[in-house]
Amino acid sequence: MWLFSKKGPSGFSSSSTAEEVTQGIDGTGLTAIVTGASGGIGAETSRVFALRGVHVIMGVRNMVAGVKVKEAIVKDNPAAKVDVMELDLGSMASVKKFASEYKSTGLALNILINNAGVLDSPSKLSQDNIELMFATNHIGHFLLTNLLLDTMKETAQRSNVEGRIIIVSSLGHRYSYPEGIRFDKINERSGSCGPFDYNQSKLANVLHANELARRLKVLRKISTNISWYYILYF
Repeated sequence: MWLFSKKGPSGFSSSSTAEEVTQGIDGTGLTAIVTGASGGIGAETSRVFALRGVHVIMGVRNMVAGVKVKEAIVKDNPAAKVDVMELDLGSMASVKKFASEYKSTGLALNILINNAGVLDSPSKLSQDNIELMFATNHIGHFLLTNLLLDTMKETAQRSNVEGRIIIVSSLGHRYSYPEGIRFDKINERSGSCGPFDYNQSKLANVLHANELARRLKVLRKISTNISWYYILYF
């Protein structure tokens, strides 16, 4: 389709592959966390990062699936540096445990890709009494970013290499409820989550990213080299 093949200012289009976009880039020495890395966008991102020399930490809810992806990556690329850590974004306890264990490794953190999410799931409350889709798609990543931000700052200052926080959202964020996010009604649903529910979680991603960008822009004036991006998918 013409829409997906049209190239933008970067020289790439919506149909460009991750390998094409990263061709010629050497990520040796960089460390990245990719959430939702056991399939889809997260698995492909992990594979291509590892191909470019990045040390990849795959944050996954399903460890069995995550290990299988890691094994496939290493099979095709024996030099790949890939680790798998358990991370359930729908559980604040799991997010805190992941962040604590990550920081205890002493690893640097150059890139954080908040990718994990659920699209179609029964409406139920998480362990923290938050509607599970909203908890997974937004609240978990919000907490994870806050818990790892100091590590990213320290890495950027020590290495003088600008960090990246990437939040994967969706064009669906444009089609949330008329009032945007129903903050007072997040948990007031029954049955399956509808498209408006998913879209409001994606809108929350964008709002989080915008505010994070504003705050980091201020921090960069005192030489904290971290940039923010969000990616929209159809």
